[in-house]
Amino acid sequence: MKKTLGLTLTVALAVAVSGCGKKMNQFKSDYFTTNPNPLEVVGTQIPATVTGNVPAKFFVKNATVTVTPVLVYGNYQTAGAPVAFQGEKVRGNNTVVSYDRGGNVTIPVSFIYMPEMQKSELFLDFSVTQGNKQYVLPRVKVADGVIATAALATAATVEPAIAPDAFQRIINEKYSADIRFLINQANIRPGELKTSQMEAFNKDLAAVHADTSRVIEGIDVSSYASPDGSYSFNEELAQRREQNTTKYVEGRLKKDKITEFGELTASFTPEDWEGFQKLVAASNIQDKQLILSVLSMYKDPEEREREIRNLANVFETLADEILPQLRYSRITASVNVIGKSDAEINALFNSDPAKLSVDELLYAATLTDDLNRQKAIYTACTKLYPNDFRGYNNLGVVLYEQGDFEGAKANFAKAEKISPRAAEVQMNEGLIALLKQDYSAAKSNFGNAGGLKELGDALGVYYLKQGDAAAAVKAFGASKTNNAALAQILTKDYSKAKNTLSAIAKPDATTYYLMAVLGARTNNSQMVTSSLREAVKLDPAMAKQAANDIEFTKFNLTGVLN
Repeated sequence: MKKTLGLTLTVALAVAVSGCGKKMNQFKSDYFTTNPNPLEVVGTQIPATVTGNVPAKFFVKNATVTVTPVLVYGNYQTAGAPVAFQGEKVRGNNTVVSYDRGGNVTIPVSFIYMPEMQKSELFLDFSVTQGNKQYVLPRVKVADGVIATAALATAATVEPAIAPDAFQRIINEKYSADIRFLINQANIRPGELKTSQMEAFNKDLAAVHADTSRVIEGIDVSSYASPDGSYSFNEELAQRREQNTTKYVEGRLKKDKITEFGELTASFTPEDWEGFQKLVAASNIQDKQLILSVLSMYKDPEEREREIRNLANVFETLADEILPQLRYSRITASVNVIGKSDAEINALFNSDPAKLSVDELLYAATLTDDLNRQKAIYTACTKLYPNDFRGYNNLGVVLYEQGDFEGAKANFAKAEKISPRAAEVQMNEGLIALLKQDYSAAKSNFGNAGGLKELGDALGVYYLKQGDAAAAVKAFGASKTNNAALAQILTKDYSKAKNTLSAIAKPDATTYYLMAVLGARTNNSQMVTSSLREAVKLDPAMAKQAANDIEFTKFNLTGVLN
């Protein structure tokens, strides 16, 4: 009995020691799988998931293991969020790993990307607490490097929104006057030619003819009869009113020696039911809704008149207040105001900008591609017209394109103070927020700029920074930019990305670098080398970036980057 009891105690003690008493063995790299491997930038983060397969008889029952992901790059390292796991004998709320069966553990990984992390290694550090003891196990490597292609997205190359000018070379103006007629008459009464309206019309027309900056495009005579009486009589009456009015206009033009007036046209309307309906609708006549109902029910002119005359209690009011207003001829002159030519605007800016209107100044900036001249024009605009937000906004746009983002920010802020709801200003401030990595502010600004046609590229970059490449592709639409092509690369639409890059009007170093990435992803070594040569030629710093870029690990770049 004693011998058997001793053997049982020995076995129990051995089990206790193996499950609780001994220290944790070292973890091995083989226990872990990282997805993705290599790591990859998504938006502004490096997200990954490390899955551990802990073997049986490994995880000590009274141990708690804290696992910390650590990204090592150069002489630096960044620790991620730690995750703890515990044995079966530990009281706690961490994931339990069985000693006898082992088990799977999941370790989320996320780092804020920095360019230095491109060439890096991901390790797991292990800190063990076992009873009153604490000790560290050797770290293990679980991933190599970071694919940083997504980090090429930048708001710096997005074109900010210009607040447009309202300059028009030719502005059409209308001058008009009415001649009233008595019921059933077509003769023009002398008093109708001396009304203030008619005298002003004749005076304006003479002034236009004498002004070289204005041209009479045409004169039109439209004559009307009121919708009472027979249609045939009204037709003949309206026609005679048109003839008499046209004859008067011709005589007046000859008297005022106006010889250039385009085309003189004339027309007549026998019964002005449309005008009748508008006047009734705008009046305070009793039963006007009944009158309007009759107009909608009967389309035949004679039926309409008969039914309205049957409304005896209101017809007298119509005859006194409405119908007389429909017996007239309207003379309308169409006048084109000719604005300054491009040469005149440029010359005036050079000599005396104060002689230009705000819209002429804003238009002047569109006549040049020279950013420094644009800057000078918009600066003059802010000084001469300080209450117009467009000068400040557009000056900010030029500074943004010149890389002076702080100067751009200051001018956008001045523009917003003048016009807080201007969509162009809201979009541009959203771009500044993107550069500052204030994505919440950028989202708010872009929401306030909804409907602006330039917004697509800005939203595309916002979505790229949020890690949503599919939404970015949709936002970019048919845009031909580096950012748009990058979104297509990230969604693996390589054919479309190539077409986008090939269509960029002014390719830069990033354009060629992205073309090299396309070559690498489609296993086209010639595209990789030729594109990288162009990229490095335009920006020598691209050589170092390419040397560290995992996209190109399968390719020999020695002759390209040296």
